[in-house]
Amino acid sequence: MKEKLEKIAEDIKQLNAKNLNELEQIRIYYLGKKGVLNILFDEFKTLPSEEKKIYGKQLNDIKNQLQNFINNKKEELESKSQTITSKIDFSRPAQLFHSSSLHPISIVRNRIINIFARIGYDVAEDIEIEDDWHNFTALNFPPDHPARDMQDTFFIEKNPDLVLRTHTSSVQIRLMEKEKPPIRYIFPGRVYRNEAISSRSHVFFHQIEGLYVDHNVSFADLKDTLEYFAKSLFDKDTKIRLRPSYFPFTEPSAEMDISCNLCGGKGCSFCKNTGWVEILGCGMVHPNVLKNCGIDPDEYTGFAFGLGIERITNLLFSVNDLRLFSENDVKFLHQFSVLD
Repeated sequence: MKEKLEKIAEDIKQLNAKNLNELEQIRIYYLGKKGVLNILFDEFKTLPSEEKKIYGKQLNDIKNQLQNFINNKKEELESKSQTITSKIDFSRPAQLFHSSSLHPISIVRNRIINIFARIGYDVAEDIEIEDDWHNFTALNFPPDHPARDMQDTFFIEKNPDLVLRTHTSSVQIRLMEKEKPPIRYIFPGRVYRNEAISSRSHVFFHQIEGLYVDHNVSFADLKDTLEYFAKSLFDKDTKIRLRPSYFPFTEPSAEMDISCNLCGGKGCSFCKNTGWVEILGCGMVHPNVLKNCGIDPDEYTGFAFGLGIERITNLLFSVNDLRLFSENDVKFLHQFSVLD
């Protein structure tokens, strides 16, 4: 009994509590129903009368000492809490909480991916530093094509050529080299062009390309797919038109316009009073591209299309300057927090 009382008396000198929760734990440990002191009082009842006279006063003194510590500490902690609370001006207007949001490019990218996922398209992504074969040659670019010049493309190395990819078509080539038809994928990613930075162009931007290769794929399939996409992304009244064009990797090739969503096709300054806005390029996969990937063009056909996400974002949200997407202006980006 003597050693236990001496140890408790020594422990009391070291007691401290930073908050009311810690103080309550101390009270329970020492003074609770199953606390240290109650256990000692039970032992005290079994002691001989001579020892009760010795230890009874010590037990009561320790109990009173603990109780005084707890009462004083509780008063001190409650006083501090009231002081902190009194410094708060509850009449001040509340500070608005600004939640984070996805970047508008990510919002539109996700919307496009979901649209094509509903008709069975998977997603494929790959490296941004490409060799000449996957970025140019396999895509049927002739040796003297302007895209191969340094004024149009960012070259990292020469002989052998390594470039920052100029389109996500390189991912199509890598996929077709590994997989056999049927192939139905979209390819989102960042691409790079050596262009002057302005409100209409940048040295990097984001693309989504699509590829479908199978038996008997036709231009009609391409038109139906793109019409479904335009009506799903914009609205059901959106019209499309296809104009003949040229791309090395597709034949025949076309550019697709949609009816201007700002004026409803009536003509405005945005669509240059034509009622139409160009949004993507497309066409049937060139037989040479299929051959380069080990796919027999006599057995399989396919279509491909590609669009700039920034261009689509401009149309959806009436943003008139591409540079806003890469400036990280919080005021600009916060406008899109309700669209995630």
